[in-house]
Amino acid sequence: MSENKTSETNAGSSAETGLRPMPQVRKISVNDVIDALAAGLSDFRKAPVYGLTIGAFFALGGLFVIFSAAALNLSYLSYPAAAGFVLIGPFAAVGLYEVSRRLESSEELSWSQILGTMWAQKSRELSWMAFVVLFIQIMWMYQVRLLLALFLGFRSFATFEEFLTEVVSTPEGLMFLAVGHLLGAVLSLILFSLTVISFPLLLEEDRDFITAMITSVRAVVTSPVPMIGWAFVVTAVLIVSIIPGFLGLIVSLPVLGHTTWHLYRKCVVMPEEEPTEGN
Repeated sequence: MSENKTSETNAGSSAETGLRPMPQVRKISVNDVIDALAAGLSDFRKAPVYGLTIGAFFALGGLFVIFSAAALNLSYLSYPAAAGFVLIGPFAAVGLYEVSRRLESSEELSWSQILGTMWAQKSRELSWMAFVVLFIQIMWMYQVRLLLALFLGFRSFATFEEFLTEVVSTPEGLMFLAVGHLLGAVLSLILFSLTVISFPLLLEEDRDFITAMITSVRAVVTSPVPMIGWAFVVTAVLIVSIIPGFLGLIVSLPVLGHTTWHLYRKCVVMPEEEPTEGN
C-alpha cells in the first residue's frame, strides 16, 4: 500500500512540475540475453541486406583508419586506432535498431525509411551521444600516447612489425600492453554502460540524452552479471571480427546491433504518462 502511495505521489509530483517520469528498468537474467541474441539473429535473417550493407560500411571505415595511420607514418598506432574505432559501433548501429523496430511493429522496410530515420537523428538528442562517444575515443587515444611515452619513450616506430617486436619482447613493452589493456577495459566498460541502452532509447523516444545515459547505467547496475557478460561477448566478437581486416564486422555488427535492440526492450519499460489538464 505504501509503495502504491509513493508511486502515486511521484506521478503527481511529475505532473505538477511538468517533468516526464523516468523510464523504468527491469532486472534481466542471462536467459534474457540469450533470448535477445536469438531475436537478433532472427532479425538479421529477415532483413540481411540492411545488416550486411551497414556492416560493410563500418568495416570499410575501419580499413580507412588503418590505412590512414600507415599513410601518416603512424603504423604503430594501428592497433589502438582500430580498437578506438570499434568504440563508435553503437552509433553506427542506429540503422540496425531502426530495422529491428520496424520488423517488431510490422512497418515497411525500405532504404529511404531507414536512411531517413538515421539522417533525422542529427537534429535530435541522439546526436549528442556522438560527442560522448567521440570524447571517450579521444581519451582512449590520448592515454595510448601517454602510455607510449611513459613506457617506450618519446620515439616513433618505422613499421608496425618493429612496434610489435618492441612491445612483446621487452619488459617495458609488456607493461605497456598490460596497463593499456586494463585502462582500455575500464573506458570500454564506461562507454558500454553509457550507451548500451541510451542509443536505442533515444531512437524510439523523444528523451534528453542525460536521461538516456542515466537509464543505461541503471540497466547495467540493476543486472550487472548478464549486462557485463554481454559486454564481454561484444568485446570478444569485435576483436575476432577485426582480425581478418575488419571483414568479420560485416556479419557481427548487424547481429550485435539487432540483439542490442531486443536487450533494450527487455531492460526498459516506458511509464504511462499522466494526461495534462485540459486534455
